[in-house]
Amino acid sequence: MAKTSEYKLGEFDFPRGWFMVCEASELDEGPVPLRFFGKDFALFRGESGRLICLDAHCKHMGAHLASSSSASIASHGEQIEGDAIRCPYHGWRYNHNGELDDIPDYDGPCPKAANLNTYLVKDVMGSIMMWHDPEGGEPDYDPPHLPEWDMPNWVNGTYDHLGTLNTHPQEILDNMADSNHLGPTHGSPCEYFENEFKGHVYRQLQGGFRREYDASLRTDTWYTGPGLLISRQSIGDINGIEFIFHTPVEDGVTRVWHNNLYKTATDTPSAEDVAAARKMQDEVLAAFSQDFDIWANKVPALQIMSLPIETNFQRGRVWYRQFYNPRSQAEEFHKKNTGQHVPKHKEKPNQAAREVGR
Repeated sequence: MAKTSEYKLGEFDFPRGWFMVCEASELDEGPVPLRFFGKDFALFRGESGRLICLDAHCKHMGAHLASSSSASIASHGEQIEGDAIRCPYHGWRYNHNGELDDIPDYDGPCPKAANLNTYLVKDVMGSIMMWHDPEGGEPDYDPPHLPEWDMPNWVNGTYDHLGTLNTHPQEILDNMADSNHLGPTHGSPCEYFENEFKGHVYRQLQGGFRREYDASLRTDTWYTGPGLLISRQSIGDINGIEFIFHTPVEDGVTRVWHNNLYKTATDTPSAEDVAAARKMQDEVLAAFSQDFDIWANKVPALQIMSLPIETNFQRGRVWYRQFYNPRSQAEEFHKKNTGQHVPKHKEKPNQAAREVGR
């Protein structure tokens, strides 16, 4: 397991950006304890429907606000009052701004030193996404939201919870530049391949014949920031959209989720369509698992012994560094990469390839 400092990514141990932290349906059972970016959080949905994320530990005696499901007020559904949460230990109440606003059996003023930090979270395509910023700034961009998620002719999958990898997310990001693993790892040597960098977006276009599918595969894949990958895919005449979301838990440890959307021929998907959607999700997850197996067992590539035809590895790592350094430096990294970059042994895709699954 290698850490951020070993990759020489920048000043921060954890990157700035939007990240998935849980599936939205997990909140149906009450407050959710989270651990990401080396910190503990308490996430809950207030009675108004507002999403609230706070530092996890009550300032009174350090109890975790969301981890004590057996406590009486938790087991009886009494922790959430309006858009506030009570500590399961002594009942101290924190509002949606992280302010301590009530202490049972105490009439004095609530100590301001007991207030907790709050974090911006949004419900996006069935996931809860958190804005993480080591500098404490406002978001530089919005989390991705696809119109297809709300369209009747697309079947939304359910999130596959893939657990944690003792792998730094840098190793996962490297896949975006890696045209040469597509044949040996996935049985789909690409006929064309291209990367494009534009601000916080990192894009990959590629296509070729995949023997496991016995069909032509074309993909248009992009990262929105450092942890949210979406891939439009055409497998023969089948269209889908794959999600691979990953979030640092500790420095060098990453949690991963997977999902897939499936396009149907009508606005009223049948049972057969739902079954076909599940089958496609299983197939693309099996393809992703081929990468997962590699990451779980490899040693860190702190320096890639890249060939002259593999210059996009370094470009991808330069792009990634913008999130590990102060936002005031982001433009410096953009200038080094902005535009399209095609490996010398791959042709640019034509316009049809740029319209995958649309």
